[in-house]
Amino acid sequence: MKTVPCPVLLFGMLILLLLPATVLGQSNADARYIVEHYDKMERYVPMRDGARLFTSIYVPKDDARTYPILLQRTPYSVAPYGAAYRTRIGPSMLFARDGYIIVYQDVRGRMMSEGEFEAVRPHNPDKASDADIDESTDTNDTVSWLLENVPNHNGRVGVWGISAPGFYATHALIDAHPAVKIVSPQAPVTDWWIGDDRHHNGAFQLQASFSFLSFYGQPRPAPTTRRATGFRDYGTPDGYQWYLDLGPLSNINEKYLHGENKIWNAMMEHPDYDEFWQARTPLPHLKDVKPAVLVVGGFFDAQDLYGPLKTYAAVEDNNPGIVNHLVMGPWWHGGWARGSGLRYQDIYFEQPTAAHYREAIELPLFNHYLKDGPDPQLPEASIFVTGSNKWHAFDRWPPREAREANLYLAPGGGLSFDRPTGAGDYAEYVSDPAKPVPHTSQVVINRDDRYLIQDQRFAATRTDVLVFESDVLEEDVTVAGDLFANLYVTTTGEDADFIVKLIDVYPDTARYVGENPMNVKMGGFQLMVRGEVMRGRYRNSFTHPEPMRPGSVTRIEFDMQDVAHTFKAGHRMMVQVQSTWFPMVDRNPQTWVPSIYDAKEEDYQAATHRVYFSRSAPSHLKMKLLE
Repeated sequence: MKTVPCPVLLFGMLILLLLPATVLGQSNADARYIVEHYDKMERYVPMRDGARLFTSIYVPKDDARTYPILLQRTPYSVAPYGAAYRTRIGPSMLFARDGYIIVYQDVRGRMMSEGEFEAVRPHNPDKASDADIDESTDTNDTVSWLLENVPNHNGRVGVWGISAPGFYATHALIDAHPAVKIVSPQAPVTDWWIGDDRHHNGAFQLQASFSFLSFYGQPRPAPTTRRATGFRDYGTPDGYQWYLDLGPLSNINEKYLHGENKIWNAMMEHPDYDEFWQARTPLPHLKDVKPAVLVVGGFFDAQDLYGPLKTYAAVEDNNPGIVNHLVMGPWWHGGWARGSGLRYQDIYFEQPTAAHYREAIELPLFNHYLKDGPDPQLPEASIFVTGSNKWHAFDRWPPREAREANLYLAPGGGLSFDRPTGAGDYAEYVSDPAKPVPHTSQVVINRDDRYLIQDQRFAATRTDVLVFESDVLEEDVTVAGDLFANLYVTTTGEDADFIVKLIDVYPDTARYVGENPMNVKMGGFQLMVRGEVMRGRYRNSFTHPEPMRPGSVTRIEFDMQDVAHTFKAGHRMMVQVQSTWFPMVDRNPQTWVPSIYDAKEEDYQAATHRVYFSRSAPSHLKMKLLE
C-alpha cells in the first residue's frame, strides 16, 4: 500500500524551533532518551472500507538491527501531534530502552482518525464485505500496513492497552493477525453493564459515568487534535450534595446534556442487559485464540476489576492449552504501569510491587515472544495477596488448592463460618433515598477511586448500615478466589439495591512500622477488601427485571469479584450491608418503575429492608480459603 503522510500541523511546526532535548517543555532522562534514540512518523493508515486511522510511530534510530512492533489503539488520543514527542513510550520505558518500534493509533472516529466512533463497538462474526468492519478488522488492517510500510521490523507484533485501550487489545485476540504473537489486555473494559465502569450488576455508576461521558460522548464532527472537555460547572466541591440536588437521573439530559450525547442516550435507552449490551462484550468471541496472552489487573481497581478476571477466565475456558497468564496486584487503575507500587495511600505492601511486575514479568514475557528472549518461566497466575503482602504463584486461578467456605451473618451482629441454627432471626434498617449512605468520607465532586482504601468507620456508624463482625482471629485467614454474596431479604418496597462490603478490621493497637513517612496510626482501621452492589430487580435475570414482592423473603445472590487477602491473626473480619452508595451509584427509587432512568421525584420512597440469618435463610458470603 502507498504511504499516506499526515498533513503538517501548525502547532507542531513551532515545536521544531525547540531544542531536541526539550519535549513538551520537560527535560528529563526518559524524554531525552526518546528524542535521542527514536524517530517519529505520523501516518494515516487505510482500512479496508476506506477510512484512514491516524497513527503515530516511534522507530529506533539505530537501523543496524530489527525490532518488534508494539501497538496500542486508543480512543484517548495519540498526542502530542506534529513534531513533539511523547515523554514516555511503550508499556514502560524499559521497552523503549530495550529497543522496540512503538505505535499508537487513534481508533476509528476519535481525535484525528476518520470514520464513525462507536464506544465498545460489537464484534461482527458474520462479515459479508469490506464494509463490515469491527475492532478486529481495524487491528488486522493496521498490522498489515505496519509490516509493509515501517522499516527495520522483525515481523513480530505485540499489542497492549490499559482500560479502554485494553478493550481494543482484547479485540486483537479475536481472529488475530498471524504476526501478532502476544497480546496484553490490562484492566480491559469488557462489559459496561455487568461489571465495568458504567454499571455493576445493573446499578448505574452515576458520578463516574456523568463526568466521563460528558466529554467521551461529545460529538466529533471532523478530525481534530483538540480533546473534548467534560462538564465542569458544578459550582461546588461537594459531589454528594450536587447529585442529591440534581434529583432524578432524567434531569441530567434535561439540564446539561440536552440529548446531544450519543453514548449517554444509549445508556438511558437500554436500562436492562438486552441485545444492545450483550453484543458489546468480547468475551463470547475469545475462541481459537492464537497469540500468547498476558492479562493484568489490580485488586484496588475501582474501574475495571471485572475485565481482567473475566477475560482471563474466558480465554482459559475456551482455549485449552493456550499460554494465558494472569497477573493481579495491589494496584489502582493502571497502577502497575507507573510508580513503584510500594503503597496505595496509607496501605503499604512492603515491596515495590509495580516495579517487580514491569521488570520481572512484563518485559521478559514480551521479549520471549517478540525477541526470542529466554522463557521467564512464569506461573499461570501471579497473584499478590494483601494483608500478608506476598506474591503467590498458582497454576490456575482461582487456586485449585483453595477450599470453599461460607462466612455467615449471625445474630447480635456476629460473623462466623458456622451455619446459623436459629429460626426467623433478622436485622433491619430503613433506607431513605433522600438520605443515602455516601460512598466516601471525603468531599469530592469528581470520581475519586481512593474510596476503595478509605477507613469504613464512617459508614459503620450509620443506622442504615448493618454491621456484622467476627471474633478476634486466632490464626491467619487467607481468602483467594471468587467471592459471592448470598442474602435473604425482605423489603416493604418493590425494588432495592444491596451493597455488601467485606472488611478487614485492624487491631486497636495496629500501626504500620517501617517506611511510613506519615507515621499513620492504623488502630481500628476498617479496610474494605471488596465491596459490590446488586440491583434487586435483576436478581433472577439481568435481561428481564421484575419487582420484589413486599414482605416476601427473597434470595439475592451476586458476584462480588475475586479477592486475594490475608486477614491476619489479631484482626477481625467484618461485613457491612446497606442499600445506597451515593453518588457513586444512582439511587434506587425502591418503588417499581419500568426504567429507573425515567423515574420521577415522587417515585423515590423510603423502605424498610430486613436481612435474615436463620437456619432456613442463612445470609452469607461464599468464598475460597487458602490453607
